[in-house]
Amino acid sequence: MSEDYDFTPLEAELGRLIAAVAPDRRAGLAARMGREVRRAQARRIAEQRNPDGSAFAPRKPREPARNKRGNIRRRVAAGPMFRKLRLGPWLRQKSGANEVVIGFAGAAARIGRVHQLGLRDRVTRDPGSPETTYPQRILLGFRQQDLDMLLAMAADAISRQ
Repeated sequence: MSEDYDFTPLEAELGRLIAAVAPDRRAGLAARMGREVRRAQARRIAEQRNPDGSAFAPRKPREPARNKRGNIRRRVAAGPMFRKLRLGPWLRQKSGANEVVIGFAGAAARIGRVHQLGLRDRVTRDPGSPETTYPQRILLGFRQQDLDMLLAMAADAISRQ
């Protein structure tokens, strides 16, 4: 499911459109674009979907915790993945006049990278924790509707001048 995104056509088209925007309004446009892309990414992560529309690979089933006699002591909740990762403190957006950067901050960056690339990592931060290979789940990526939204925002900014 590895997708290499070629942003050359998008960069060329957006660059042409944004160059027509006055320099003092360019930073504001970049900030608005970044906010909208960040919201779209957070929505897609909440839906548990890859940019191509396929569902994230499901988590591995976990055994419930048992006591010495073998009775179930605690059931394992299986909620959606990345509940906090898509929230503001972890999914960050930074923009300037010429660029927009969207990514994960802090320890969330490590978690996001492992899942984005399908890497091998420790289950917890403990030194003796087992390692596992995580399936690739593309957390950050563009859908066609995201690209269309960016082009529409740039065209709208030009028409308002």
